[in-house]
Amino acid sequence: MSPDSSEQQALRRVHRKSFFICSAFFVVALFLFVLVEKDITWPLIALQLGCSASFAVMGVAVGRGRLSLRSSRLGSVFIGMVAATLLVHLTGGPASPYFQIFGATPCLIAMFTPDDRLPTVLCGAMTLGAVVLLDTMAGVSTHLMILQLTGFAMFTVLSLIGTRTYRRQMDAAHEAQQERLQALEQLAESERRRVRAERERAQMERLVLVGQLAAGVAHEVNNPLAYVKSNLAFLEREARGADTPLDRQELCDVLSETRQGVLRIQQIVMDLKDFARTGEALEEGGRLEHCLQEARRLASVRLGRRSEVRLSLAPELPLVRLGERHLVQVVLNLLLNAADAVEAADPSRQPRILVGARRFDDVVRLEVDDNGPGIAPEVLPQLFAPFFTTKPPGKGTGLGLALCREYVGRVGGSLHAENLPQGGARFVLLLPVAGMVRPAVA
Repeated sequence: MSPDSSEQQALRRVHRKSFFICSAFFVVALFLFVLVEKDITWPLIALQLGCSASFAVMGVAVGRGRLSLRSSRLGSVFIGMVAATLLVHLTGGPASPYFQIFGATPCLIAMFTPDDRLPTVLCGAMTLGAVVLLDTMAGVSTHLMILQLTGFAMFTVLSLIGTRTYRRQMDAAHEAQQERLQALEQLAESERRRVRAERERAQMERLVLVGQLAAGVAHEVNNPLAYVKSNLAFLEREARGADTPLDRQELCDVLSETRQGVLRIQQIVMDLKDFARTGEALEEGGRLEHCLQEARRLASVRLGRRSEVRLSLAPELPLVRLGERHLVQVVLNLLLNAADAVEAADPSRQPRILVGARRFDDVVRLEVDDNGPGIAPEVLPQLFAPFFTTKPPGKGTGLGLALCREYVGRVGGSLHAENLPQGGARFVLLLPVAGMVRPAVA
């Protein structure tokens, strides 16, 4: 015999409790009989105690798994109907005040066993048999007996109809619950896919930025690499010239320059590696000044020495809600876009980018100005649309500004662009101060 499932064990505990309650009910009923009847007979006492003991034994048997649930239900119906028949017989037969119990019993059985028709059918059959037996023993007329049987049969049929209706309602409720659970699971899976797609999209844009930065890496690395090679050649010549005394101060200066060149190359490689690494941004606590410095350092690899990026920051800027990794990515994207716009200007000019930051109440206003040709009026409305770009094919994905606005909007900030009166473009970034609650911008 296989072990009961948790559901079966729970049902057994419920049935055991019900049988114990029934057992206690017969004992309480006995005391009530004693109080009301006064001259209660010994057969009636034995009947009540016997029924109480029978239900107690069934409760123990069900709880220990010795008796199946269905057998216990049928057994309780049999014991109950026998007890009801004897009770009516001992208290006056068809004239007994308890005779109407035969009409209520099928309803009670149907109520306690809504998922099984057999106990109700058995109860109805035993009810009709008990009525025939008691009426025959009491000499009731056939006409009255037929009327009684018809009434009790109708109670049984109504009980079966109620059981069927209840079972259908429970099945419908169970199906609806399963559909709700399935819908919730599908919604959760859809949300997981959306979050995963957003992460992949953010990582793709980050790698695109790395690719743009890598275009200037060769030039930036070649500068320190050139004097590292030159210094190594100088040290080699000095080491081979045995007749020439070594100037220790000059030697220290050469080694210091060489170390600085190597560290510069290492810093460039580490910056690109860290920026390309997948990672989660903090929800808030971005240090604005630190992030602007890091974004400018990263952009310098792409912009080169001809470009000028100036920071104009108010003192003691607070932390902002946007995480540092996303904040660096947003500012870096704006710097590179500004540089690309200036480089495309006609006539050509040296890129000059001004980054300013000021606090206004519970937000920090960050402005990125350039000296480029500005943004065409027909381009402004769709500038932040995904996959929209004015750059040549192969140079832009059209995702950078869309992602920037999305990152900022998630923390309740905003990002928009405008043209400066004196020429050039300005990107305005409003970031909530960390700890300030602002609704997310859709």
